[in-house]
Amino acid sequence: MDVYAASGEQGLTVSAITGASGVSPGSLYHHFGSLDGLVTALALRWVGRLLDELVAALGRTRTARSGIRAVVRTYLEFVRDHPDAARLMHSATADRYTMAHAGRIRDSQEARLSPVAAWIRGRVESGELAPLPEPLVESLVLGPVVGVARRWLSVGDVDLEEAARTLPDRIWRSVSP
Repeated sequence: MDVYAASGEQGLTVSAITGASGVSPGSLYHHFGSLDGLVTALALRWVGRLLDELVAALGRTRTARSGIRAVVRTYLEFVRDHPDAARLMHSATADRYTMAHAGRIRDSQEARLSPVAAWIRGRVESGELAPLPEPLVESLVLGPVVGVARRWLSVGDVDLEEAARTLPDRIWRSVSP
């Protein structure tokens, strides 16, 4: 992550990583298969940390509306607190891998994703959320948040605090019954 933070995706080379970490190129290839494998593993590690924080935030809420607010705020706080990791998670390399291996990634993160799906399902069944399929609710909630995060990371013209205040109510309108 230090190499990525210092020089971005273009500076993330085998020689830069082996020089910074002290591991041999053979060891890198043995454990990760390729440079893309290393980048993917690092991105997935950070995705796991984000998912853990989102699940914990949902667990502290009582209502669907407070859950939406918690997810939005937690995601944006994570991006603010870990901008290099967020940049990596939202990078072109991570996007390519995610698109090519979405099912495998979802399976590998199942333990973290199950509580989110159960939370959505329970709120839909109770009538607290609109009767929509779980993937659609997830997309309506996270889509705007990911968009704001990407804009902040790439352009920097979004105030994350304002977004954290504004987005929950806007998103709530799209998923409320």
